[in-house]
Amino acid sequence: MLEKQAVVKKQKKFITIVILFAVAFSALFSISGKVFADSGNDESVVANENIIAGSENVPKIAIGKFLENTWKNTGIQSFITGQEEMPDIADPQKMNTIFGYQQLIMLLVGLLIIYLGAAKDFEPLLLIPIGFGTVLVNIPGAGMYSEHGMLKLIYDAGVGNEFFPMLIFMGIGALTDFGPLIANPKTAILGGAAQLGVFITLFGVSVMNYIPGIDYTMLDACAIAIIGGADGPTSIYVAGKLAKDLMAVIAVAAYSYMALVPIIQPPIMRLLTTQHERKIKMKQLRKVSKTEKILFPITMLLLSILLIPPAAPLIGMIAFGNFVRECGVVERLSKTMANELLNIVSILLSLGVGSQMTPDKIMNPNALGIIVLGLFAFAVATAGGVLMAKLMNLFLKEKINPLIGSAGVSAVPMAARVSNKVGLEEDPTNFLLMHAMGPNVAGVIGTAITAGVFISAYGG
Repeated sequence: MLEKQAVVKKQKKFITIVILFAVAFSALFSISGKVFADSGNDESVVANENIIAGSENVPKIAIGKFLENTWKNTGIQSFITGQEEMPDIADPQKMNTIFGYQQLIMLLVGLLIIYLGAAKDFEPLLLIPIGFGTVLVNIPGAGMYSEHGMLKLIYDAGVGNEFFPMLIFMGIGALTDFGPLIANPKTAILGGAAQLGVFITLFGVSVMNYIPGIDYTMLDACAIAIIGGADGPTSIYVAGKLAKDLMAVIAVAAYSYMALVPIIQPPIMRLLTTQHERKIKMKQLRKVSKTEKILFPITMLLLSILLIPPAAPLIGMIAFGNFVRECGVVERLSKTMANELLNIVSILLSLGVGSQMTPDKIMNPNALGIIVLGLFAFAVATAGGVLMAKLMNLFLKEKINPLIGSAGVSAVPMAARVSNKVGLEEDPTNFLLMHAMGPNVAGVIGTAITAGVFISAYGG
């Protein structure tokens, strides 16, 4: 009983404070109306001697008008009736009309992306900044993507010109150990086979064009198909070159499916392999010398220059980062590339991608088609690597466990870990991780080469 009385007493006290605050607020603006000058259109013009110096041209606003203006500029009102103009990514001279309710929907999408990253651990390093970028760019009236807005500055500084993806590749090179691939070069074929998902998706895009409301160009098809390589930076890089208006949804799809590797891949792997195949044990990899590791990135770069120059920028940045890592004489640089620099650029890149998550780019049938095509591409890429391993076993004396073929996508090292996990489920003594790293890092190179092919063919 005493507790109830105490609660009631607190409630009365709170109500009293609110009433007093409202009265004080009203009195304040009543007084201010007698002090500030009027624009000349209001009937209540004050004497000049009551005007604060410097406020002669400031219009006097009555409390009712003040409250009305405040309400018009609230997010609630803007979401209900508001609309604003935003520059088109493909044509900056063109302005797209964005309605308030559309911004509200996209804001909720941004919160969903943040939830997936923070609560479900779906690529949190990337999805959390993308989610926040989505929320910030869709705040009505905030101007985050205006001419001098922060998100537009970030996008122009490094996303729209592919600068940030290139720095990401440098960091990936500094993180990657190509030793397993050098020790067992034939696993590179598995990384190449996984690109089947990319090329098959080109035909899938053509089929999707038969659906009313969906309309993709060949450039769009190339950018969408790269999702099958499970490489977020490469997807952003290609989209920046060929399909800027689709960059946001392509990036979100690519990173989302990378995060879903442990869910998407195992059923496909089990479906395409027998229990006997999943139990195949592979011989321990030979030790790779330091000289081999140092020469590998240089050789990789020279081959890309000679055979497919458009892929050289991506391969070159990977090679640079990896060479710094393996030569061992500039450890400070390799650590910076692989840690601080990579983290900072990842944040900026993700915010820049999030800045493109606006209604005009996302709320259309083409965006939904990308989600479907991305999943299809990723599934086919996984199947391509597994089936290639089975085909190779027809000609090899030392058999390959087909499970490592699924690691041919470039989601490093997650795909390799999934191959190892599925193998251990069949035989707890069968460790496939290092064997799977071979096709996994080959997938990084393969996706970069595929991107170079597309850019060479269609990028002008």
